Amino acid sequence: MIIILLAFMAIGFIVQMRLKSKFKKYSEVGLANGLSGREIAEKMLADNNIHDVRVISTPGQLTDHYNPANKTVNLSEAVYEQRNIAAAAVAAHECGHAVQHATAYSWLQFRSAMVPIVSFSSKAMGIVFLLMILGSAFVHLFPLDTVLWTMIFLQGAITLFTVVTLPVEYDASNRALVWLETTGTATPSEHAQAKDALNAAANTYLVAALASITQLAYYVMLLMGSRD
Repeated sequence: MIIILLAFMAIGFIVQMRLKSKFKKYSEVGLANGLSGREIAEKMLADNNIHDVRVISTPGQLTDHYNPANKTVNLSEAVYEQRNIAAAAVAAHECGHAVQHATAYSWLQFRSAMVPIVSFSSKAMGIVFLLMILGSAFVHLFPLDTVLWTMIFLQGAITLFTVVTLPVEYDASNRALVWLETTGTATPSEHAQAKDALNAAANTYLVAALASITQLAYYVMLLMGSRD
């Protein structure tokens, strides 16, 4: 099982490098319409009758996200200003989340509700690991079964979040691609390239979900083994 987890780490690294490579490639391909990422985002929001969401710039690379709390589409500096395939794909994808929010897309609502639970679970997992590393006193205070059940519960919440993230991300990309095509914002070749870029991004979420499922299965196996 440890080997499998290490394999997922390696796959995750490869997928992440592939994503960066794809976006670097498509950031060098200009858009025929000459629109920037910000303009793409504003146009998609307007076309979907969304007028209460702001498009803002955020520092960093691949830091793009939609914040439902304050209704902002946050685009990294490169995406916000650039006029290329990568910028168009990312901007439209993040607006896809804004459309999900405006239409009360159930999977997005579910994921948003899980955020505080996952935040707590991640911190609690770190504390459990730290206590186990620091000494045997922790093990004597709590039976192994109790520790494993705690880890399964916490990891289960994290795993559910990664699985729920999949339909949210795939749907946002589908909304983006449909809009780019039906509005003529992207030419057929640009649409194909945007789809390739978004598929590369989606693979990172898929690998993360599979790795989380594997880790959860590992804890369950440890629990079953402790009872033999």
